[in-house]
Parts: sequence; structure tokens; C-alpha cells
Amino acid sequence: MLDRLTRREFSARLASFVGLGVIGGGAGILQGGGSRELTKTSEAIHQEILFNASRKRLYDALTDAKEFTKVTTFSTVKNAPPAQIARDVGGAFSLFAAHIIGRHIELVPNQRIVQAWRPVDWAPGVYSIAKFELVERAGKTAIIFDHTGFPNGQGEHLAQGWYANYWEPLKKYLG
Repeated sequence: MLDRLTRREFSARLASFVGLGVIGGGAGILQGGGSRELTKTSEAIHQEILFNASRKRLYDALTDAKEFTKVTTFSTVKNAPPAQIARDVGGAFSLFAAHIIGRHIELVPNQRIVQAWRPVDWAPGVYSIAKFELVERAGKTAIIFDHTGFPNGQGEHLAQGWYANYWEPLKKYLG
């Protein structure tokens, strides 16, 4: 009779079979002699921004094409063509003259937006994950924002871009 394996044990055995492992969120690579090395090839952005608006108003500004297009008039891409934003999970979006594209992975109205997100100048097939959590704080709404999975060396540029093209324009638009 075969012993039952937990999902974790099964995954670990399968990963070791194909020569890959996962260690604490980073990729482990089997090298000469079978030792594991932790690769450190990614950066992450964590930002918390407080807005004087309801969660619904903020959610709509980020997920409704007409609303987001109004937001972009306060960004560094003021005259961009209208944003295109699907309102369903799996739906595509195209922002800032199609410089930013992606798909919605998770949409929880007025609470959370998770997107596969990328600028078009990244290598084909490279997507990052942008997660917007909307949290009430003393009559205002905070976006707790996490951006992961982008190419190494892009963190500072992207962090500045979030402020210049999302957070500051949203603050101006929402009043």
C-alpha cells in the first residue's frame, strides 16, 4: 500500500525530481552536488497611500475606463487616448496610450484589485503582479499597494511612476 503524501510533500518530491525547488518565496536551484542556493533576482514595492475618498470611489477610479481616463489628465501622460479597462476577472486593460497593459486576476468590488501588469517595453511574456488593497481608515481610504515580479533593477523607476501616474493624479482627481 502506498503512503499518502501531503500536497507539500508531493510538490517537494516532484520539484526535486525535475531539478527545481521553492525556498521561502524565492526560486531554489539545484547545482553541482545537489545543494540548494537561494536566488535573489527580484525586488518588491510596498506603498501605503491615504485618500480622502470612499473605497467605492477609489475602486471605480481604478477599474472604470472613463474614470481612469479622467485621472490620467493629472498624470505625466495628460493627453493619452482613453483608457480601456474590462470590468471582469480575466479582462484586459490598456492604459497611458497602451504603454501599460495587463489583465485582472482578482476583483473584489471596493476591497481589492489584483492585476497581471506590464509596460509594453518589457520582454515578451514578462508580467508583474500589482495588488491594490482598499482599507478604510478614519473616514478615508488607504491603498495598501504591493508590486512584485517585475524585472530586477526596475524597482526605483516603477515606485516613482506609481506616485507620478497613479497616486498623485488620484489625489488631485478625487479632491
